[in-house]
Amino acid sequence: MKKNEMKENALNVQNRTIFCHDNLEILQGINNDCIDLIYLDPPFNKDKVFTAPIGSAAEGASFSDIFRQEDVKDEWAITIKEDNPALYELLDFAKKADGKNSYNFCYLAYMSIRLLEIQRILKDSGSVYLHCDSTMSHYLKLMLDCIFGEKNFRNEIVWKRTSRGFKGSQHKARCYNVNTDIIYFYSKKPNSYFNMSQVLEAYKPGYIEKTYRLKDEKGAYYLDNAFNRRGAPARPNLCYTYNGITPPYESGWMIGLKKMQALEKEGEIITTEQTIKRKIRPKEGTIRNNLWDDINNPQGKQSTGYPTQKPLTLLERIIKASSNEGDMVLDPFCGCATTCVAAEKLNRQWIGVDVGEKAHQFVKDRLVKEAAGRQADLEGDMKNGKLSADLYWDKKITFRTSPPKRSDSGYDPIEQKYVYIISHPNFKGEYKVGIAKDWKSRLNSYQTSDPERDYKCEFYYLTPHYRKIEAAIHEKFENKHEWVTADFNAIKKEIENWTP
Repeated sequence: MKKNEMKENALNVQNRTIFCHDNLEILQGINNDCIDLIYLDPPFNKDKVFTAPIGSAAEGASFSDIFRQEDVKDEWAITIKEDNPALYELLDFAKKADGKNSYNFCYLAYMSIRLLEIQRILKDSGSVYLHCDSTMSHYLKLMLDCIFGEKNFRNEIVWKRTSRGFKGSQHKARCYNVNTDIIYFYSKKPNSYFNMSQVLEAYKPGYIEKTYRLKDEKGAYYLDNAFNRRGAPARPNLCYTYNGITPPYESGWMIGLKKMQALEKEGEIITTEQTIKRKIRPKEGTIRNNLWDDINNPQGKQSTGYPTQKPLTLLERIIKASSNEGDMVLDPFCGCATTCVAAEKLNRQWIGVDVGEKAHQFVKDRLVKEAAGRQADLEGDMKNGKLSADLYWDKKITFRTSPPKRSDSGYDPIEQKYVYIISHPNFKGEYKVGIAKDWKSRLNSYQTSDPERDYKCEFYYLTPHYRKIEAAIHEKFENKHEWVTADFNAIKKEIENWTP
């Protein structure tokens, strides 16, 4: 499916908007399927407070990376249990593993409810990059699998923050120094947008001469087999005979018949007595791998002093790879606004969200310095006490302290969910009665645990009273967890006839 053919809604937030507000309410107010790319660099659950140094551009900026039970709302757990049971089970496991402290559970609950909204507002062509470190990366990977699906996992990117060594210590070392962060890259759908040409890196000197040793009128090349490797899955549709030669393995040729004919016409295949070989020619570069060791932490004039500032080049790489010019980029933890600045420089639209009031001034000052190229003017005016950002940045930046209001078609401010009845032939007279935002997705989650896929949705009922109805069913009929023992028609009638 092409990008412009994918489902999307009109965006209900202006380009160049900074929200100073809890990002959950902002995310909840954005329309379905309308954001192209989301990068988030949330707190890492370090159990400490980060503060910008005195005298830096970020002086006065700080944020807490401490999560306790009072930070978690009971309704979050209820919503997660209804909308994503696998995610709820993960949170329940984290809570048990935490013991009395529950710090990890509180952090994961905080992240889960936001990531569910992030998945909702992404376009089908969209992607998300979540920046973290080893403190919680293992849990966050499982969480993202629950929300986006394992099949939509793209990469675990390892970013080497600096090339500098570490100072020694008078204490005996008990582990290795840590010099890397992790960025999880997920798509919303399997065929999401990814611009491979933007993530190519140049070949090392001498590589082309060493590898592509043959030449013809078109240039350098090397020869490679046109058939798939031994042990690859059988592909009967690619096991055709061509020029009297049949591929040696049941995995067949690498390409279909029409493509083979076209390559032969172009002089790009060579047939010998025993096999067919393809001419492989050098591309513009090699695809970048997932170890990013060529981008260092911000230093010198690039540094604002913000405690967790990320390099502009890091965000530029992500934005180039997973969006086009004009696309909307969102950062729900925008801090010192690096994502916003990178998006502006690359002609993307952007939205930033942060609870810190300095984010608004950060983005204006940095747009002047780094996007408009007026750093000299800015430094001169700062000495004279002028408000340089207003003088040298004429594009409107909207500052908001309240969430947007959803306007997408079909949206109902009074939330409705399905009460469903699911059966299985091995459990006669018993039915699963529960709540789901998407009953088809819930049915599929049950089916994946059953080799025969014998679960069947017998009935579903959309209602704003879903929680009260489910409670009434479990109170009226004999039950164990979601399984209710009763006549199907009696359960169905009770659901349909329930009144507030």
